[in-house]
Amino acid sequence: MRAHYSLGRRFVSNDGYDHAIMELNKEMESIFGEAPSSGAFTPSASKEPQLGSPSVKSQPKLTHVDSSGQATMSTPRPKVFNLVSSNQIAKGDVLNVAKIAGINGAKQTSSLIPLCHNISLTHIRVDLTLNKEEFSVEIEGEATTTGKTGVEMEALTAVAVAGLTVYDMCKAASKEICITEVRLKHKSGGKSGEWSRKQ
Repeated sequence: MRAHYSLGRRFVSNDGYDHAIMELNKEMESIFGEAPSSGAFTPSASKEPQLGSPSVKSQPKLTHVDSSGQATMSTPRPKVFNLVSSNQIAKGDVLNVAKIAGINGAKQTSSLIPLCHNISLTHIRVDLTLNKEEFSVEIEGEATTTGKTGVEMEALTAVAVAGLTVYDMCKAASKEICITEVRLKHKSGGKSGEWSRKQ
């Protein structure tokens, strides 16, 4: 909103259009970075390769098929896992961003799931742990309240949203990431009382 207001103000000022355009360009550069060089817009740079020309790269190859057309196994998990563990994912720190997303997810459960009551939470915990043996991220969530109703939906939502965030941040490296086994381990309180999953 501030940029929109400034834009309108500059164009009605009496300093002249050239000055207003220079100021606007500076503001845009501060928001979006420097503009591409003018060479990027020359006719030679904008020419697209013609079909059938030798400069056109070969068609994209299927990653699960070898040169003879036989299916092969592709395992991107170690590669993606190593990118996450070394904090090399382009979008940033996967584990910390997913943790924050999970906490926000727990707080927004009643907005996301119809007929789920808005509950005042007293504590939310989301832990993400790297599992080197399975090349996976294990996510555990916990929610508590002083109210009389259970908060298992808030804990499950925290875990699910954290998992979706891990996928979103890593999808450029692999689309084969799976979110699996989201389940309740233990609950206490509420109408149904205490419950624990049998091992």
